[in-house]
Amino acid sequence: MMPAAAPLSASERRMRRFIASYQAEDNRPLCAYLYDLAELRRHVKRVMACLPPGCEMFYAMKANANPRLLREIGAHVHGIETASIGEVRKARGIREDIPVLFGGPGKTDGELAEAIRLQVRHLHVESLHELRRVEHIAASLGRRASVLLRVNLRGALPAATLQMGGRPTQFGLDEQLIGQAAELLRGSAHVQVEGFHLHSVSNQLDAQAHLQLMEHYIAKVKEWSHAFNLPVRTVNVGGGIGVNYRDLDSPFEWEAFCEQLGKLLQEKGDPAWKLVFECGRFLVAGCGAYAAEVLDVKENHGEVFAIVRGGTHHFRLPASWQHNHPFVIVARREWPYPFPRTGAVRRAVTIAGQLCTPKDVLARQVPVEEIRIGDVVLFRHAGAYGWEISHHEFLSHPHPEMICLEEDSE
Repeated sequence: MMPAAAPLSASERRMRRFIASYQAEDNRPLCAYLYDLAELRRHVKRVMACLPPGCEMFYAMKANANPRLLREIGAHVHGIETASIGEVRKARGIREDIPVLFGGPGKTDGELAEAIRLQVRHLHVESLHELRRVEHIAASLGRRASVLLRVNLRGALPAATLQMGGRPTQFGLDEQLIGQAAELLRGSAHVQVEGFHLHSVSNQLDAQAHLQLMEHYIAKVKEWSHAFNLPVRTVNVGGGIGVNYRDLDSPFEWEAFCEQLGKLLQEKGDPAWKLVFECGRFLVAGCGAYAAEVLDVKENHGEVFAIVRGGTHHFRLPASWQHNHPFVIVARREWPYPFPRTGAVRRAVTIAGQLCTPKDVLARQVPVEEIRIGDVVLFRHAGAYGWEISHHEFLSHPHPEMICLEEDSE
């Protein structure tokens, strides 16, 4: 049974027009990341418009650090969340005064010193040792560092694709150590605590479960603030809002989530707090696609394989998450050879790359209407954690092109 074809979005129509018009100077097969800047602007503006009062949105650069995308996003969000000093520098490259958050479980002395000199808005402190180091380094610079305490909560949390809290991980202070952190802060002349950082889950698809997590965060912060006499101006709830790769037509219900979050903040929040989101995947996944031309179609042991120009060294997300990444086949008429064109009709097909490993698979045994050598496989929602997490230099294959499309792109 072939899946029903969904109506094409304006973004996908633009990408298909580009593929139809693409012709490399040296006739090499197409392999590219396509980023639709018009779609990115539309989505980010919609996300920002739904935020309740008292909330801010920072972009988690780790999802995609393409310079063109950073400039587009930076014009609409409240700031940039970074996880290395290299990302801090890239954020400052967007504009000198853009607010920057700096987190991550392993910061060097040099990174902390440069971040303090660059006046990042908040350092997310991950341990008692790091808190002592921030005080020591800030004192040596004659500066005052603003920090949020990242806490790994105790107890059960909502299920999601990845869990950073509620279980043993390398992230944050164990909740039982907050009292010790408060004691250190009372003796710190060069550290100003502004609140807490709570990023516990990743790729949450259930808006109601995420709303319950927000309510849990609010209750916990109130408890800690009272118990340890800690000032709270910022509650960073992290990112964690996901993309439904299994069903792109059933996205996270952002509008409903924001509407209910606004009510929750009115009933149980604190007007002195700023609630900060730091989303990455949710902001950029939908604006990008990975386009890879089919080099070969063959049958092996009863299964059909389509070999594409590219693979997991360009787009590691499907292998990393062990899922079939959603794709469409873009048919192409060109056929430069004097012999017949190989393909498969109404078969389940495995899309594999060029690497010398059976793990180089982007989607396994997915039914397709037709696929032929020379067609292009367009992997949808590939704008986040694609190129950024891939092993680019393995086997020294060429890199894909990075192509940004505008609304009137041809």
